[in-house]
Amino acid sequence: MADDQLSQLKQMTTVVADTGDLDAIRRFQPTDATTNPSLILQAAQQPERRARLADIARRATDIDAALDAVAVEIGSEITQLVPGYVSTEVSAQLSFDTQATLARARSLIERYDRQGVPAERILIKVAATWEGIQAARVLEREGIHTNLTLLFSFAQARACADAGVTLVSPFVGRILDWHKAHDPQADFSGDRDPGVQSVRHIYEHFKGNGYETVVMGASFRNSGEIQALAGCDRLTISPALLEELSETRQLLERRLTPLDAETQAPAPQDDAEFRWDLNEDAMATEKLAEGIRKFMADQRKLEALLAELRQG
Repeated sequence: MADDQLSQLKQMTTVVADTGDLDAIRRFQPTDATTNPSLILQAAQQPERRARLADIARRATDIDAALDAVAVEIGSEITQLVPGYVSTEVSAQLSFDTQATLARARSLIERYDRQGVPAERILIKVAATWEGIQAARVLEREGIHTNLTLLFSFAQARACADAGVTLVSPFVGRILDWHKAHDPQADFSGDRDPGVQSVRHIYEHFKGNGYETVVMGASFRNSGEIQALAGCDRLTISPALLEELSETRQLLERRLTPLDAETQAPAPQDDAEFRWDLNEDAMATEKLAEGIRKFMADQRKLEALLAELRQG
């Protein structure tokens, strides 16, 4: 009988836990872990963390400092459980401000350093707007690794690779959501899944042109999407789907294989070309804006929680 599919997947893809749940990370033993405002909010609401977070909130100079301190506190705990990267996100409110993103990213790295966590263990997550990508370009030159998130289009992926970012996170499930909402009768199963097709296109472009940027599929709606992307550089997976894979004993076929670079990379996009190509993609334009709004909604809930703890 074949090993469980999670074990098989780990033989061909770096598995990343998409959670702030320490128990889930201990159980599934991923290589890396990713967090975002929604996951940090979930972790912060756990009763056993309340006293510690209250202390952090009261010590912080303002609510922004409290937010970053909490993210670094949880991220530092996670670094004790995984051997690889931990992703920590810059506030989505800064998605269109390159200089503010740079300042916040550097501050997060400094906070990690004070916790004894070196910069090479951290991926700074930044929304894949033009401004975010330009901030990532600078950070990478400074030796700060980046994870460009909320990525829905090939235009975003191209710009990220041109900027030399460490990793991109195409959002498979949210791409599928948009297409299902706009064409509910269509068959998007298996290889017809537009999110799966998007990641494959990005992967083939990066490998075919010699880009070193890592492709990490994210935001999965079902295990079929993960199975269809087996062999991708990295896949970040929720605890529920990690559980499902660990209980499935069928053979897992490798679907993506790195190829030797065969073509010369196209000329980098400029600001105008990037914005036009993104504008031409209704799905990516809508999902990027929606994703920023959703992350900010959860950030505001976390701000309210920390404000309450500061006063307690």
